[in-house]
Amino acid sequence: MRGYEYRHIVTIEDTDLLGNVNYVNYVRWQGRARELCMREFSPDVVAGFGDGVRLLTVSCQCEYLRELTVFDEVIVRMFLGELGQTQMTMTFEYWRQLPEGEELVATGEQRVACVQPDERGHMKPARIPESMRRLMDAVSAGRR
Repeated sequence: MRGYEYRHIVTIEDTDLLGNVNYVNYVRWQGRARELCMREFSPDVVAGFGDGVRLLTVSCQCEYLRELTVFDEVIVRMFLGELGQTQMTMTFEYWRQLPEGEELVATGEQRVACVQPDERGHMKPARIPESMRRLMDAVSAGRR
């Protein structure tokens, strides 16, 4: 299967007073998967942000199917949804690793846009860098 995979062991700091993973961590893990994927497969994309192009999160969402608790191992899988000229959508699946296999615990989606400042400092749309397009080819498979 293609896609990018980020593995995380749930710790106490990830949980709320009830012992469940706090909802905000799922969104945090989306960002971590996205950034680590860029670091691993296309470090020149991150270096390219120095020339003024920025990656702006336009929207993100998560649908929770099952609860995660302390010491669960969660596998966050990221896939390319849609790729446009200035924006792209990534989809996410969250799987709990069990001795007998994996259990889907959540799904998510994130839409990002490339922007850069104009001469007045206002952000305007920018084309997705070619190196990022190559990166997204690495994660452009469908779901399981």
